[in-house]
Amino acid sequence: MADTQLTEPGAISAVLSGTHSDLFGLLGVHQTSAGFIARAFIPGARRVEVETLDGTVVGELTCRDVQGFFDGPVSLTERQPVRYHASNKEASWRLIDTYSFSPVLGEMDDYLYNEGSHSRLFDRMGAQVMTHEGVEGTNFAVWAPNARRVSVVGEFNMWDGRKHAMRLRQSTGVWEIFIPEIGPGTSYKFELIGPDGGLLPLKADPFAFAAEYRPATASIVHRLGNQDWHDQGHIAHWARTDKRRTPVSIYEVHPGSWQRADDGGFLSWDAMADRLIPYCVEMGFTHIEFLPVSEHPYDPSWGYQTTGLYAPTARFGEPDGFARFMEGAHGAGLGVILDWVPAHFPTDAHGLGNFDGTALYEHADPKQGYHPDWNTLIYNFGRKEVENYLVNNALFWAEKYHVDGLRVDAVASMLYLDYSREEGEWIPNDEGGNINKEAVAFVRRMNAAVYGAHPNIMTIAEESTAFPGVSQPTSAGGLGFGFKWNMGWMHDTLEYMSKDPIHRKHHHGDMMFTFHYAMSENFVLPISHDEVVHGKGSLLAKMPGDTWQKHANLRAYYGLMWGYPGKKLLFMGQEFAQEQEWSESRSLDWYLMDQPLKRGMRDLVRDLNGIYKSLPALHGRDNEADGVEVVLGDDAENSVFAWLRHAPGGNPVLVVSNMTPNVHHDYRVPLPDRLSGRWREVLNTDAPIYGGSGVGNMGGVDSSNGAATMTLPPLATLFFEYEG
Repeated sequence: MADTQLTEPGAISAVLSGTHSDLFGLLGVHQTSAGFIARAFIPGARRVEVETLDGTVVGELTCRDVQGFFDGPVSLTERQPVRYHASNKEASWRLIDTYSFSPVLGEMDDYLYNEGSHSRLFDRMGAQVMTHEGVEGTNFAVWAPNARRVSVVGEFNMWDGRKHAMRLRQSTGVWEIFIPEIGPGTSYKFELIGPDGGLLPLKADPFAFAAEYRPATASIVHRLGNQDWHDQGHIAHWARTDKRRTPVSIYEVHPGSWQRADDGGFLSWDAMADRLIPYCVEMGFTHIEFLPVSEHPYDPSWGYQTTGLYAPTARFGEPDGFARFMEGAHGAGLGVILDWVPAHFPTDAHGLGNFDGTALYEHADPKQGYHPDWNTLIYNFGRKEVENYLVNNALFWAEKYHVDGLRVDAVASMLYLDYSREEGEWIPNDEGGNINKEAVAFVRRMNAAVYGAHPNIMTIAEESTAFPGVSQPTSAGGLGFGFKWNMGWMHDTLEYMSKDPIHRKHHHGDMMFTFHYAMSENFVLPISHDEVVHGKGSLLAKMPGDTWQKHANLRAYYGLMWGYPGKKLLFMGQEFAQEQEWSESRSLDWYLMDQPLKRGMRDLVRDLNGIYKSLPALHGRDNEADGVEVVLGDDAENSVFAWLRHAPGGNPVLVVSNMTPNVHHDYRVPLPDRLSGRWREVLNTDAPIYGGSGVGNMGGVDSSNGAATMTLPPLATLFFEYEG
């Protein structure tokens, strides 16, 4: 082949036109019956000498076409990388021949890739900075099985797809090329010719570890592993901790709008670390949860329409800044959870859609591959390469950036084939049902892989239906998530709180109904960004009454939430009763902290976090039936609720909520005889330090004859710890 290929009539013209399908079979160093020859395509050159990498001249090539095609014999005894010394009338330059290198990927990579079981794709695919055959450079690898040609393009080759056409690994459909002297910071994309011979839009790298700042869309070569981690103790702690039985209080943050820089721009990761980490520590949160930080083109998507699953967005600086943030958070005792979006991806031309000229990552049929709610494309979970791409991404964030958790977005949209679709708009499964069996298998595999490799991590499902076993182990037939958002609790309680107190007695059962499903999963109670956007207003705006009553209602609600079984999640700004509806385009209204009611609300959330962590009864059985005991659920007339929290190693805690503006003196709360004795009031949301009226039980209360008599403040929640 090597002896005759050059003489084939169309070979040179195919190189010049960019249509040659196997440049590695033509260019570079090849052995013939007469010895070694070299072939090179170097546009602009008029003369080309061939050198070994130590500078020894081993031949001069003949120009076969003035557009830059050269060939000729070289004095080599074995095939090896060579360097070309090219020149014309104006300049001379040297370049190492890309096509003289052997492949980086091996047979085991091919085997695991075809099997769909490769767990280290992030060390093999994308742009891997390395030393190969003694030369520093970057190896590029991308899956595009139906493309006729794939090339790496960038400023380094004048975006000319003829210069760095890749080698196809036939058994996998993966294309690869090692490009010498290309290092970190280099921008690149992939140029593909589709199966019909047409040139596709330039594509960003699906495995890119960094990307350009929007609106630019190129990928950037980035060397992973630059962070010197010192968080082994943090990771070991969470690996041996039963997360169901430990305090988890999450501060949900959109990193682009929590605070802004003085010039109105985004904070860098380092600046965010200086401000956000101390704030969360002071407030007593255990975790920060970021809305998606993967690269995305459109700010109003909040990161939920990602085009770069493996790249921290450039909005907040280079990826190493995010690693430093993680290190700083762990050093301060905070975990970091990322919102993760494996359900769908946007249709932007540089993204995954129609990647190699075919529906590669998505289903071809829009009844399966198009999401009508978000105008996005749905991953084809049944394709092993796609499933493996997503599973590897979950493993990537845990390993490379030490994240402590993944909150998986839009799980319901993955599980149901008819999600947001009318009859005739979806394709049933093989049994005629609406469950997406392929998505179920993917979710189970992802959870098993993540927990198996990183026991410190937690996965949390945003799942809004009654799909069974979401937070049950895969070994027991569940989906394998550690936790599930309790969307029912959020909806029912906010609906109740939005009612005028005079009408709440008619909705008492709605609040009590939440206890019927409180232990059906390992729940997180989410007051998230979704509740304060799209015309819903802030949490404060949902509360009825005048200004004082609104704040009192919200304080009582927070008390109820922190006293209710389940882990806690609160969206940024709600801890100080933000008044405006949240917008991703501006900072939170921090100037409100000048107001006493706002400072009081913030101090209440801080103290709730402190009490939640310090009293085992409030967290030790958050997700188990013996952790809660309702003692008063039928006083609809007064809108009063009371329950006990229990856990080994701590005293019982009594939670009492009065959801009317009436003060109740000598109010009788039933309690078990076994708990007769003294109860100390440990928190009162109506305390003056929080902006309340100061009504309460400063000396505590006593329980005898099956009840405790107390004073209930207006629109308030009380915590009492049993002292015996």
